[in-house]
Amino acid sequence: MPTPAPAHPRRRPDRLLSRRAGRRPGRRARRLLTTVLALATLLAATACSSAVDELKAGSGERQEGGTLRVGALNDIIPARIFTNSGDAINLLIGSVYDSLVDYPLDELEPQPSLATSWEQSADGTRLTLQLRDDVTFHSGRPFTSKDVEFSIKTWADPVWTVQLQRTAAAITGFDTSDEHAITLTFAHPLSNVFDLLDMLPIIDSESIDQLREGKAFVGTGPFEFASWSPGAKISFTRNDDYWRGRPALDGIDVSIIPDPQAQVSQLRAHQLDLILGASYRDFESLGEDGAFRVNQWNGSEGQVYVGTNVTNPALSDVRVRQAIAHALDRERVVDEVYRGAAIPISLPWPDYSPAYDEDANATYDFDLDQAKALVEEAKADGVTIPKLPLTYPSENPAYGAIAQIVQADLAKVGIEVELDPQEQAQVIQQLIGAKFEGLWILNHAYAHYTPSTLAVSAYPFNADHNASLYVDADYKAIADKVWNQKPGDVAPADYAALNEALLKGSFLLEIAITLPQDASSTQVHDIGQTKRGEPLFYDTYLTK
Repeated sequence: MPTPAPAHPRRRPDRLLSRRAGRRPGRRARRLLTTVLALATLLAATACSSAVDELKAGSGERQEGGTLRVGALNDIIPARIFTNSGDAINLLIGSVYDSLVDYPLDELEPQPSLATSWEQSADGTRLTLQLRDDVTFHSGRPFTSKDVEFSIKTWADPVWTVQLQRTAAAITGFDTSDEHAITLTFAHPLSNVFDLLDMLPIIDSESIDQLREGKAFVGTGPFEFASWSPGAKISFTRNDDYWRGRPALDGIDVSIIPDPQAQVSQLRAHQLDLILGASYRDFESLGEDGAFRVNQWNGSEGQVYVGTNVTNPALSDVRVRQAIAHALDRERVVDEVYRGAAIPISLPWPDYSPAYDEDANATYDFDLDQAKALVEEAKADGVTIPKLPLTYPSENPAYGAIAQIVQADLAKVGIEVELDPQEQAQVIQQLIGAKFEGLWILNHAYAHYTPSTLAVSAYPFNADHNASLYVDADYKAIADKVWNQKPGDVAPADYAALNEALLKGSFLLEIAITLPQDASSTQVHDIGQTKRGEPLFYDTYLTK
């Protein structure tokens, strides 16, 4: 069983991008230096309880009261509330719900939350969790082991299109004879079971129908859902009976503002206290302004990528997909779009992942000559490459900028694409339903979790059914192998085989690991972030 951790481990923004020594010299090394210099400007603005904070914001002491005004790019969609597919959804989950365990930002070592301790059987097929006995839902109903069972079974229900559905469905037995303990039985060992327990919000069974309709969201978290005006505003109030203690804020008001520039303008005009959606160039500018603080959340990384529908005749030939991978100028995307707050990649893993392989990660370095040769070889064998649609969410400024770079790069190797910006909700619907016609640009997550979670759970990667419609027996076999083992037992050779299968298929073409950022006025203190990418406001307070 784990050593008990503090009741609420703080999740602070790391200051600088952590990278291992020994990278290849040249352009990549120069970019690293540029990254360090660019991100160094964030140090003073984001240091915890620093003298600089006190100079900027007055008293550094926690103050009670006030409503935090937040700008979000996209609205909640009740049917997708458990999909981690938007900033408003993530904010809702992080504010209203608790999970059984919490991963710190910087590691995959579960810490107690609603579960206080746990013990796993030697064969990895049973896990017993001890639960807190002092927790109530916002309705006043006590939290019990039955709520854990209900939440897991909800996530296993295909109607919710949850990305960890396969893992939830692999939990086949629930012993809830003790209200404050539960024993879970698995169909087979689950290497990513603690990923599930970290991501799974504990849901109230009595209000699930209201959740489906967007009328109520009832959890055990630090804030209670108050109201929602679709397309406009979401409001939360403080949970005075929160089991960790009363939050400082009276509440949170979230304004849905799809225009990133409008968010920046309203932050500068003091109409908002915190913005979640802005270009990295704007974050860079705000970080240089003494009136604002920019947080960068190392440890909850995402990955931006180009997806491919492998059933499209032009993209069914792996040589064309490999050509696209070689034609992506990742360094330019990192420098121009993400302002150095990203890392170019061919494989999804950050360098602290057990699946990380430095040499394999450089497989598809930028090489226009190689890309041209692959295109010509495919055409010589009768492959026709018509103009391909390149779909991406119109609200996010990064996607539009990347799409233009990708369009220009592919034109140089003889692949024409037509830019196809669409609303975020439409793009996510196509992702979930595997309905993209050609190419698309999106972010994915989960590579900073246990590697099997990506291979068996994420929409773009799920070996059983993915957004690319890619089917391969070798890929499925190795994905299942790294999944069907106890946590921590997967051999390096198995992860190497998983990487080989991903590179062989080249159905999803990684561009870069991205480091999430947000910006606030200096009157906002102690914002947190979960590894899941959810803003955390339990510790947050405002000063005048």
